[in-house]
Amino acid sequence: MSAPEPYILLDQLTTPVLICNGSGQIEFTNAAFCAWMGIGARRWFRQPVDWLGAQTGSLLTFVQQSLQTHHAERTPILKLQPMPDCERSAIITFSPWRQNSDPEGVLLEFRVIDAAFDQDPAAQWPKAMQATLKGLAHEVRNPLAGLRGAAQLLARKRPDPESRPYLDVIEQETERLLSLVERLLAPKPAHAFELVNIHEVLERVRLLTETDVGWAVNVVRDYDPSLPGVMADRDRLIQAVLNIVRNALEASASEVRLRTRVDFHHALDALGTHMALRLDVIDNGRGVPEDLAPQLFLPLVSGRAEGTGLGLALAQEIAREHGGMLSFRSRPGHTVFTLLLPFAEPQHSPALESSNA
Repeated sequence: MSAPEPYILLDQLTTPVLICNGSGQIEFTNAAFCAWMGIGARRWFRQPVDWLGAQTGSLLTFVQQSLQTHHAERTPILKLQPMPDCERSAIITFSPWRQNSDPEGVLLEFRVIDAAFDQDPAAQWPKAMQATLKGLAHEVRNPLAGLRGAAQLLARKRPDPESRPYLDVIEQETERLLSLVERLLAPKPAHAFELVNIHEVLERVRLLTETDVGWAVNVVRDYDPSLPGVMADRDRLIQAVLNIVRNALEASASEVRLRTRVDFHHALDALGTHMALRLDVIDNGRGVPEDLAPQLFLPLVSGRAEGTGLGLALAQEIAREHGGMLSFRSRPGHTVFTLLLPFAEPQHSPALESSNA
């Protein structure tokens, strides 16, 4: 089946691509895609895009978002299974596509993941790395305890109201970091899950960010005050969101928007969670370099020479601990990290009002 004239160039690409219309029906698959899948072009024609069989949710949602925003949307690593004997893994980029006067559609580009590495890279921390992190935690535990003691002593000697808020931040954050260190050193850390108001977490992150960098960044709040609570470890969530925000600051962002919404069509739906909390951390920094994108959640992967590459890997791990997931999409000047978390059971999750909506 030869490619229609508008798609001849696409058919010559070695990268698997397909085009679907605004309704999510597949209009074209190039030769590289058909060879990768082992399924001919005629079989794909006019099939719904969800026939790809993504095991983490509907691909039609990404098609619709790309058409609505007129920007590219990128998935995390997905397992695809259009047929029982055909299982593939890829990162998919969804880009708006228009050819001459044809109705607008979406181009799907597949970054093929080798079968040996088809698991989420962030789940593949080697044992040596875990041992290294535990060694680092052991080394910082005593200095943190000393810092906490110094802050408490200073608070007793200088009770003036101007210094007190800053000393409180030092003491509380040292306590939180000590708790995280103890959990890292424990063989099987037990997370104290409780009903948490996500906006209290975000307000804490905002305070820490402004304390850290002052007016160098504008933190914009875009909260839905009607959101119910989530069952979570409050300190771990603070750490996850703080790591994402600091990543934005390291990318020279001057504005970070914290946006909360209910999400009804999401990747957690495949796990039986039909409604999730969606937190978007949006920044105007320089974006994620394309060559780093597939490995961004791996430890020690960083776009900065002085970066540790541990912040986002830890944020992804914390998301998983809570039954959620962390993903991103990025272009220069507009990067969005999306954290999805399941809501608490209805009988335990009355709507929580945000104190700073």
